[in-house]
Amino acid sequence: MNLKLYVNSEFSSPYAMSVFVTLKEKGIPFDLEVLDLDAGQHREAAYRDLALNGRIPALVHGDFVLTESSAITEYLEEVFPAPEYKAVYPRASQQRARAREIQAWLRSDLMPIREERSTLTVFHEPATQPLSPEARAAADKLVRAADKLVQGANLFGDWTIADTDLAMMLQRLVHSGDDVPAKLKDYANAQWQREPIQQWLALVEKAKLAAR
Repeated sequence: MNLKLYVNSEFSSPYAMSVFVTLKEKGIPFDLEVLDLDAGQHREAAYRDLALNGRIPALVHGDFVLTESSAITEYLEEVFPAPEYKAVYPRASQQRARAREIQAWLRSDLMPIREERSTLTVFHEPATQPLSPEARAAADKLVRAADKLVQGANLFGDWTIADTDLAMMLQRLVHSGDDVPAKLKDYANAQWQREPIQQWLALVEKAKLAAR
């Protein structure tokens, strides 16, 4: 199929993880290409000319290159559809729209959480400082919305990529010991046990060992 996914060498990007999980859940073979962002490899001409926004993740499919994680996951859903490949979005139109809404919201809002609880606090060391008032307000907003959304093991009955993205945002709080209701903590931790996420976490650990 000639697919290649570009990710960062620390495997700390939640957006790269989202695409990685999509590819794994759908059972699509792909090659993994690692860029050292600290060394500026994403700013070198070869990658800058390849990826429209010069960021990761980027998916190469033959001679087509796509950036922005939710655009990539939607593309993979359309090009590798069910039933031959596992669906990662709900099939019902309104539920599919809701899943896309959740993805867009988590990428565009809640900035204080993303700043004070970066994914390094999830994949590497938990934060030691309490949330600022701004981040606490954002956390409360997240918890209120998630409490409405989470009514079972998955958001829409069957698992979707929106579950991975929501769990990732909740884990920013859970991993640092911030106050999260038990229902949401259990949901996030259960999502974390899915095999593709465990495979991603194994890559994180391998990168840690290589950096020592």
